[in-house]
Amino acid sequence: MAITAPSLAFNVALILLAYLIGSVPFAVVVSKLMGLQDPRSYGSKNPGATNVLRTGNKTAAALTLLGDAAKGWFAVWLAEKLAPGIPAGALAAVALAAFLGHLYPVFLGFKGGKGVATALGVLVAIQPWLAVATAATWLIVAIFFRYSSLASLVAAFFAPVYYVFGSGLAWYAQPAMGVALAIIGILLFYRHRANIVRLLQGTESRIGGKKK
Repeated sequence: MAITAPSLAFNVALILLAYLIGSVPFAVVVSKLMGLQDPRSYGSKNPGATNVLRTGNKTAAALTLLGDAAKGWFAVWLAEKLAPGIPAGALAAVALAAFLGHLYPVFLGFKGGKGVATALGVLVAIQPWLAVATAATWLIVAIFFRYSSLASLVAAFFAPVYYVFGSGLAWYAQPAMGVALAIIGILLFYRHRANIVRLLQGTESRIGGKKK
């Protein structure tokens, strides 16, 4: 039996749902449940796992990281389950919407995190091996240079590159999804602009080191 493509209205609903899922602020939720200070009130004031780690509570940071990644994966996975015949363009929009939800969450006045974990979750849903390759890139750069921000920037650059050049070998790339991944990469660079300045100035804090 042929799978019927969902209607335009249903696709739009899935995109909006993905944005709402991406907007769930796990850094704030986890901190509140664990009796910690609101992450928007200290450090970088960024509602993300790295800032939560500044409390010294590794469990809270790990849960935040897991939650932020899971929502990126869940938004894309749910769209595929609810609409098996969803067009490639609509699915790419869903992936981008989940990521934008984290960056500009409606629940936090559109002031969210940088999106690294959520982007990884989106990659897991799109193609697990792509996520593995991107995560390995992050890990290699982080180990050798000990800059989390630099590792994130390099991984953001290579994710769409891997997606395009890995097509036909480990997966089959869709042009629309490639564009979405490129946009996500550009937005990650934009959200890390302050880190880029500090990297160029040599004042960026290293992994395991004290913040300068």
